[in-house]
Amino acid sequence: MKPRHPRRRRPFRTFLILLAILVLGAGFVRWDNTALQVTRFQPVFARLPDGFDGCRVAVLSDLHGAVFGENNATLFETVAAESPEYIFYLGDLEDRYRGPVPGYAETVAEGLTAIAPTYYVTGNHEWAIGGVPELKERLRARGVQVLSNQYTALERNGDTIILAGIDDPNGYADQKTPEALAAEIYAEYGSPFWLLLAHRNDRFMEQYSLLGADLVVSGHGHGGIIRLPFTDGLISTDRTLFPTCTAGLYENNGSALFVTRGLGNSGPTFRLFNRPEVAVVTLRKG
Repeated sequence: MKPRHPRRRRPFRTFLILLAILVLGAGFVRWDNTALQVTRFQPVFARLPDGFDGCRVAVLSDLHGAVFGENNATLFETVAAESPEYIFYLGDLEDRYRGPVPGYAETVAEGLTAIAPTYYVTGNHEWAIGGVPELKERLRARGVQVLSNQYTALERNGDTIILAGIDDPNGYADQKTPEALAAEIYAEYGSPFWLLLAHRNDRFMEQYSLLGADLVVSGHGHGGIIRLPFTDGLISTDRTLFPTCTAGLYENNGSALFVTRGLGNSGPTFRLFNRPEVAVVTLRKG
């Protein structure tokens, strides 16, 4: 009678364990890149007019052509459930590496404007794709209020604040500068409480924080793409390590910044420990 050799089964068991780890890991990464996460923030401002205390804003950015549910129905349902009074969309609606999908921008515009007044500024990918003036007109035709180096007054409970928005720096070389836009606001309104929609998070510390806006709202950073403990993300969209100002609230030069982690991915990139974000910012009076 030949002796048994149970050890021969170990390679097969090891293979099964590794296969299970691979399947579970792939499932987690897929979930981590497709399961929407609602995050809520309540920045406090001493200068906020009383009438805007408690104003809820949904902040979205960086879809890059992603789809959550059929025709983004899950995204719209998630936003609507938060009952925002305004929606700010901060650029990179589609992705330069995958190209625009016919009807995609229109579907997103119609879905968001059906929930609340929606304000939009361009990101770097819109300009890389091209046809930005036509895109803006298509969005306006669906009810989106496009802010192209412009500002508008918002009214709530008898009080007024100013909402401004700038095109991405990838735009036309002779476009109005953020500094010129800020000067126009001060010339017309004196010293109002004002918000600035600006796609690029990485321009806040050295430029946007000097404009005097009470709150700058940005995207672009993708949450640092891979989020690790005790960091603000592993890698920036410019491929530098350990970036800052990639998610949440920051302050510099007396100005506050809110950055959303965004919703989609650019090109072949993927998120890790960094789910797609629907951010809800509730303004509070200090």
